[in-house]
Amino acid sequence: MRFRRGAKLDPGQVTDVRGRRMGGGGLALGGGGLGGAALIIFLLFTLLSGGGALGGQLAPLDEQQVGRGDTPGEVSAACRSGEDANERQDCRIVGVVNSVQRFWDGVFQRSNRQYPYVDTVFFTDQIQTRCGVASSQVGPFYCPSDQRVYIDLGFFDELQSRFGTGGGPFAQAYVIAHEYGHHVQNQLGVLDRIGNDRQGPESRAVRSELQADCYAGVWAANAVGTGLIEELTQADINEGLDAATAIGDDRIQEQTQGQVNPETWTHGSSEQRRRWFSRGYENKRPAACDTFSGGI
Repeated sequence: MRFRRGAKLDPGQVTDVRGRRMGGGGLALGGGGLGGAALIIFLLFTLLSGGGALGGQLAPLDEQQVGRGDTPGEVSAACRSGEDANERQDCRIVGVVNSVQRFWDGVFQRSNRQYPYVDTVFFTDQIQTRCGVASSQVGPFYCPSDQRVYIDLGFFDELQSRFGTGGGPFAQAYVIAHEYGHHVQNQLGVLDRIGNDRQGPESRAVRSELQADCYAGVWAANAVGTGLIEELTQADINEGLDAATAIGDDRIQEQTQGQVNPETWTHGSSEQRRRWFSRGYENKRPAACDTFSGGI
């Protein structure tokens, strides 16, 4: 995956609080993210409803909210062009965020809707959000209460070492696009439909995650058209497919528990995640991502 030379990046879409200790103890939960531990998998969807049944256990913000305008100078100064995105990981993520949001802005405009741009927040170790305190162990996640994507960039190292993926640029892009898929769902009211149906192979939670995978595939098919990305090769797409396969519930359960229990799935199997990403990529349209009708 290469960014266009001279393409202008907007680092204002990223809030960088790396190295700043934010928040104390509390329950660390994940959202639409890709956390690996069995307990984290079980708890992943509490964030999707803004806290859900466990909302009372989530730590308060203590007026330490992060957001647009809180970007320190390093990313703001360093991540200005496509060349920067090709050289630095954090700048590459800035470029992906820009591309994903530009794509969805166009989709919403064609439907006479307004797409609300939101930040991705880079953090280290732990972060305090309106969904509570989350640690880097949760993996990347989207918090619907403050409408931001959160990620400790060290997760990409874990994606490679723990989950056995190549962890290359497009695997990283797939992760970001998946999380912004949850933001799109939030705007369309999809997350409200999950309710208490948060586990099981046919659950609404799994359907929501597979739709986010499909949306990631749709963006990938249209990424070059956003004007920021020069090309995507089949090798890039294979990276995304490998990442989707590596973080399927069945594969993670086999690694962490030594057995597979579909009744506790929250994200879908490796085969399902790979298939729905492929479906979005091949069809190129969000309309192809209806995971809530029929079998999955």
